[in-house]
Amino acid sequence: MIVDCGIYRDGHRAEGARDFSDALAEARTAGGFVWMGLHEPSAEEFDLVSEEFALHPLAVEDALKAHQRPKLEIYDDSLFVVLKPVMYEPRSDAVSTGEIMIFLGDSFVVTVRHGEGDGLAVVRRRLEQEPEMLGKGPTAVLYAIADSVVDHYLDVATELQTDLEELEAEVFSPDRDSSRHTASRIYNFKRQTTEFRRATVPLALPMSRLGGTAQSAFATAVPFVDDAARPFFRDVSDHLTRVNESVESLDRLVSDILSAHLAQTGVQQNDDMRKISAWAAMAAIPTMIAGIYGMNFEHMPELHWIWAYPAVIALMAVLEVLLYQLFKRRGWL
Repeated sequence: MIVDCGIYRDGHRAEGARDFSDALAEARTAGGFVWMGLHEPSAEEFDLVSEEFALHPLAVEDALKAHQRPKLEIYDDSLFVVLKPVMYEPRSDAVSTGEIMIFLGDSFVVTVRHGEGDGLAVVRRRLEQEPEMLGKGPTAVLYAIADSVVDHYLDVATELQTDLEELEAEVFSPDRDSSRHTASRIYNFKRQTTEFRRATVPLALPMSRLGGTAQSAFATAVPFVDDAARPFFRDVSDHLTRVNESVESLDRLVSDILSAHLAQTGVQQNDDMRKISAWAAMAAIPTMIAGIYGMNFEHMPELHWIWAYPAVIALMAVLEVLLYQLFKRRGWL
């Protein structure tokens, strides 16, 4: 579905042809560019767009199928960038991801969005209020989208940090009932962190290439991107580095919390076993004495003594008290 299609000249949106084919021709003639936004287009819809904008078939296939890693690919007639925006649902403490595919070429930007996350309408409106930035052409659109996505990463990282602190407090809570499902919560949090990493870590290299800080073979200039925009992409790359550091820290901390929880569980199980063993030992003495006198032999000592029964009961009570004090002093009870 085509969400929006606009022609931009000198940093302002211009009234022009509604048909994207005519809009592209008009933009190239007048020295502007076309920004077309699509949301989960069908193959038939996107065939018309890819044919008109001469998009590479491999990139078109990726844009239709989605489920791509963040990446930057350079083709003869266009640039193809994949971003994965991250959404955080506070009610369920869940992280989900969408996908934004960006085709950047001569006088055009085509954005393809998958998922239920926030659309690009906010980015478009913000850019339209900044004519100086929008006047830099398609590069400005790529920068604005990347900046918006990475800034939202920072917000999600902050939310996850808050959740981790709550999880940490739960793990070290003295209330055992409140931490009954702690292990499942830790595992679920680790899954959310892993999902977050899949969106942020692979994006580091594309942002480095766009910012001109990539090493070795990736250090060459990226076509269709204005060299003057490199400082802006370096700023996005710096923010992304902060996000990746936060994600790595979250992953390490949640692993440490899981280890601490398992250690606590093991210690608690040992305490429970010691208590069970202590009570079993205390129960063994009266059981043994009662078992001896329950064997029904005819000749047994003290069977006919009038004080035999209370004496045996008293002996059991004294031995139980002594064992209880011994186990209590050693911390078994």
